[in-house]
Amino acid sequence: MKPTLASLIVASACVACSAPVAAQDNTVRAGIYIIQYHVHADDLSGPFTPSGLNLDVKNVNTLYLAYIRRLSSSLDLELAAGWPPKTETVAKGPPTVGSVPYDGQVIATTKWFSPTVLLNYKFLDESSPLRPYVGIGINYTHFYDRTSTDAGNAAAGGPTQLSLSDSWGPAGTIGVFYRLPQNWSLDASFSMAKVKSDLEANTSGVVRKTTIDFKPQTWVLSVGYSF
Repeated sequence: MKPTLASLIVASACVACSAPVAAQDNTVRAGIYIIQYHVHADDLSGPFTPSGLNLDVKNVNTLYLAYIRRLSSSLDLELAAGWPPKTETVAKGPPTVGSVPYDGQVIATTKWFSPTVLLNYKFLDESSPLRPYVGIGINYTHFYDRTSTDAGNAAAGGPTQLSLSDSWGPAGTIGVFYRLPQNWSLDASFSMAKVKSDLEANTSGVVRKTTIDFKPQTWVLSVGYSF
């Protein structure tokens, strides 16, 4: 029996429906970075420095941006970064330095640029809309716009210039990806990275130093588009 045009159209439609959806190799994401610091720092040391002077860093939220390249059905390469936020450094230690308030004062601010490259392994089949994943990679952090506040200058004994060394360290993440229609997706993850920097505070030639281990833990909620 010779096939009709209608039967050929129906057969073609069935084949198209049964064929797997082509994988999208590129994804861009945007969302919110919720950054929580668990700072450990040595006490400040240097000439004319009272004992017990330390510091902490306030938590901060910022914009999350990422590009993800699909390497295989199970592997992705992710480049993640946040919009450089302004973070506040808070004094920790005695209530006063001489007659100047110290403990709890915002003594410095800085911005940082902190891209992270991650190799992510995704669980479950590629056809599954919900896919957990784990990742490991490396983080780079550069600090800039380092400013000593009026409270910091008062505690240090005058106008103070700050420097923070760049940081390289390992990073890891766990997360879950959920595919939506029309190439859209949702993503939630928790990450940790090693961010450690040497601080120098120069007050008219008097240099005080410490090493800061920021120990950031970050939560990300984002929406993605694949193409």
